Amino acid sequence: MLDIMSKVEELARLKQEMEEDTSLPLRTNETRLVFGEGNPDAELYFIGEGPGFNENLQGRPFVGQAGKLLNRTLETIGLKREDVYISNVVRFRPPGNRDPEPHEIAAFQPYVDREIEIINPPVIVTLGRFSMGKFLPGERISQIHGKPYELKWNGKDVTIVPMYHPAAALRAGAVMQQFVEDFKKLPQILEKIKEKNQPKPEQMGLV
Repeated sequence: MLDIMSKVEELARLKQEMEEDTSLPLRTNETRLVFGEGNPDAELYFIGEGPGFNENLQGRPFVGQAGKLLNRTLETIGLKREDVYISNVVRFRPPGNRDPEPHEIAAFQPYVDREIEIINPPVIVTLGRFSMGKFLPGERISQIHGKPYELKWNGKDVTIVPMYHPAAALRAGAVMQQFVEDFKKLPQILEKIKEKNQPKPEQMGLV
């Protein structure tokens, strides 16, 4: 397990590699790399779809209206943006904010996987169907949002919590309500994981 300083160094190295990888799709003169940001030791890793206009402008994930909603909703469960890690399945803005295409997601996948391995979060929250499809292919977000799924990913136990993308919540009141309710479940999900991972006291043998 990496300590926090090692994680910071590994993430900086990964970002540099992505900056230099000219084979990555969606890279143009108008786009800039939007790497993940947040606490490298985070227990909650949020992964969305791709950068939009504001994200491309600032070079940071989730800084537009959807990002502001994400920040506010985190505060309702007692967390700040700096407490978690926030990322996307593609790291350059798709033209016109269109959906990322399968070959684009696949091109960024090795980098995304390495980022997750470095941070090693117990819980991954997928925001929207494209990041959900990475871990739970073939599922429908309307049927499984807010439910924790325990699975083995790259040989490690991880809990996936699929949620709607905050941009979808901004467009529809019913989705907004579900988005907020799903967030409220996260502290309890984390607590259960901690309880499960606590070493059990050895039972006293009969004398």
